[in-house]
Amino acid sequence: MAANIADLFEHAVDAFGDRVAVACGEREITYAELEETANRLAHFLQSRGVGKGAHVGLYAGNSIEAVVAMIAVYKLRAVVVNVNYRYVENELQYLFEDAGLVALIHDRGFSTRVKAVASGMSAIVALPDGSKSEIPDISYEDALLAGDEKRDFERRSGDDVYLLYTGGTTGYPKGVIWRHEDVWRVLGGGIDFMSGIPLEDEWAQTRRGAEMPPMTRFCLAPLIHGNAQWAALAALFAGDTVVFLPRFDPDEVWRVIERRKVNVVVLIGDAMARPIIEAYLAGSYDGSSLVAVSSSAALFSPSVKRQYLQALPDVMVTDAVGSSETGFAGIGIVADVDGGAVDGPRVMPGPDTIVIDEYGKRAGPGVIGRLARGGHVPLGYYKDPDKTAQLLTELDGKRYAIPGDLARLEDDGTITLLGRGNTCVNTAGEKVFPEEVEGALKAHPDVFDALVIGIPDDLLGQKVAALIQPRPDTTLDLQELDTHVRQRIAGYKVPRSVWLVDRIARTISGKADYRWAHAHARSAPEAHRAD
Repeated sequence: MAANIADLFEHAVDAFGDRVAVACGEREITYAELEETANRLAHFLQSRGVGKGAHVGLYAGNSIEAVVAMIAVYKLRAVVVNVNYRYVENELQYLFEDAGLVALIHDRGFSTRVKAVASGMSAIVALPDGSKSEIPDISYEDALLAGDEKRDFERRSGDDVYLLYTGGTTGYPKGVIWRHEDVWRVLGGGIDFMSGIPLEDEWAQTRRGAEMPPMTRFCLAPLIHGNAQWAALAALFAGDTVVFLPRFDPDEVWRVIERRKVNVVVLIGDAMARPIIEAYLAGSYDGSSLVAVSSSAALFSPSVKRQYLQALPDVMVTDAVGSSETGFAGIGIVADVDGGAVDGPRVMPGPDTIVIDEYGKRAGPGVIGRLARGGHVPLGYYKDPDKTAQLLTELDGKRYAIPGDLARLEDDGTITLLGRGNTCVNTAGEKVFPEEVEGALKAHPDVFDALVIGIPDDLLGQKVAALIQPRPDTTLDLQELDTHVRQRIAGYKVPRSVWLVDRIARTISGKADYRWAHAHARSAPEAHRAD
């Protein structure tokens, strides 16, 4: 069996050619059309020397053309490299060099940046995005005209390489290397995420897609993020329709849900979930087609979960945990929650998901350790053997990936995710997990968003600090907020320093931007300080 991304897609094309594969804005494309277009682009890239193992950058926002580009590259057994479209020239220079790009596919509006930093590549293709920027090499339209529509590529393998660069919220992004078959098993639907049972073969998703009506799945994150990439690919393997927005807009989300009769929404944490549910509550939208909302990869706080349960009582809300280094690690179905804080997402662990204690042993209930996933794991970090050695370990003869997420095994077999170890605040010998404090802060009715960090303190080592984005047209009473938080978490976890900000800076996928937070804390006057 060759569980390869391109093969899995082609199985669906052969079964569901007339179905709508991808919709973005007012446009849509069928499976057969997506196949033909991807073949043409693949043949053009092949004519420029792109082949097995070649690294091709994708520097683009959400669009049908971006999906075509991904499929085209995988058809050649080449490797897609996700490029953050917010990057400026020096960041692009780092990533282009680190990833060793031989070709680049980018939105036309980025041509000026590309021209400044891209050199020595065999092909640079500019995707249409409505802009009139200079094209440094060849347009997408001309590339398609130059390529053949036939599917006549070499035989592929489940050992072909998939590469995903992490968000780099605390430092430079790192490339995580996977085999196609392994990443399909942990992110692409190669297992049943609820039961943990592996699919029997590479045609299983296509067979299931033929047995039931297709679903419409709305991926809200940018395609440069693993969450959106794999939500989209898993849907395409099963003959479903994938819907994107060119740009995130909470009200437009609901208009698309109405128009496209969306069944499943996939999003990343509060940064997306809260604006969406509040747009729904403030507007008059029909969400009756929805059957599920799934959050993963970032904080989905108790107060926001409660909003969804109250506003959409017939919709299943799930909270999944995982990372670029582990793939899916566990899922929880959100039930009644109060408006206060909890330690973190509490999920049923997926296959081979465990907690490893500080001594490198399997942790028992109540012990805080590091989340680990065995079975199908990545090969490591690209060009970084030292970090790879830190990521991968062996326990009882089995290989595990340990990306650095702190977790606790509960008595009932569930696992509570406590956050990344490098963001944990150590204050006077106590460990404080930012997600728990953020949950308590965001439960206050006048707080829209919050980000908690640790800052240096001569007495405590570190102290808990918070950057808070109040709701518009409110005056946040910090003393009242302090009282509110103390009713939900222990006193040593309560922020001692607070900054009020117009907006919490986050990455395009909704994850916290810790570099921004620490820079703001160093440079701006505090709104509140408790010594």
